[in-house]
Amino acid sequence: MSGEATFLFSVDVEDPRLGLMGGERLPARVPALVETYLEFLRRRGEKGSFFVVGEVARRHPEAVRAIAAEGHEIGCHSDSHVPLDRTGRARFRDDLRSNLDALRSAGAGEVAGYRAPCFSMTGETGWAYEILAELGFAYSSSVLPARSPLYGFAGFGAEPRLIDGIVELPVTLLPFRWLPVPVGGLYFRVLPRLLLRRALATLRRRGSTVASYHHPYDIDREQLFTHAGFRRGSPFDLLMRANRGDVLPRLEMARSLGFRFAPYGPHARRIGEALGARRDR
Repeated sequence: MSGEATFLFSVDVEDPRLGLMGGERLPARVPALVETYLEFLRRRGEKGSFFVVGEVARRHPEAVRAIAAEGHEIGCHSDSHVPLDRTGRARFRDDLRSNLDALRSAGAGEVAGYRAPCFSMTGETGWAYEILAELGFAYSSSVLPARSPLYGFAGFGAEPRLIDGIVELPVTLLPFRWLPVPVGGLYFRVLPRLLLRRALATLRRRGSTVASYHHPYDIDREQLFTHAGFRRGSPFDLLMRANRGDVLPRLEMARSLGFRFAPYGPHARRIGEALGARRDR
């Protein structure tokens, strides 16, 4: 094992308060949490991708400006965080346009990447790729290539694909035969640290490029509310709050194994060129 491997680092910038009745009255935590991620990357001289919900961009344009000012990639995470299976073509197109308007108004510049809410790109919602291409997107990272309690596309496979001109970069699964879970979110937080380290070390030995994802709330140890639909103190609520203080140390652990953090966009361009050349042969 020599050199460094790439860890595609991303934050899905969403605000769970907005899914609660009256949630806007609670303290806004997203700007401070985004700054925590920015500081983490700043101290290491590395870049990442921030997939931003349009509603968050309108409420907190200063967070978008801060991301852009430090040279990180900004992508689309829908306008109001509605999964793809609850939209149709027309509503999806309007949602993307509203998101792009919000991001550009906040100073995002070019937006080439998209991530579907809840990884809701599946075999039934693949019609979305045509619309992404129509609106000028270059890539998506919207597939969880395994069964999932919410959305999963087990038949997609682990490798990127070129679909309707869009490069799809599926999120990376940890190499557990008995537990095919993604590198990110709740799973990254709650897996025993030793198991996570071993899994990441295996991916590092294989020379894998890891596509990961995280959220502002994953590092929020002061959150005053529970997610919509779950009772405070319930098992799921407790699980959603678990190990929020350990995410940044776990990311540092990934770096100690030889991973280098990087944004999605440049990697997607290289993959797209390679897949396009292969298709044209």
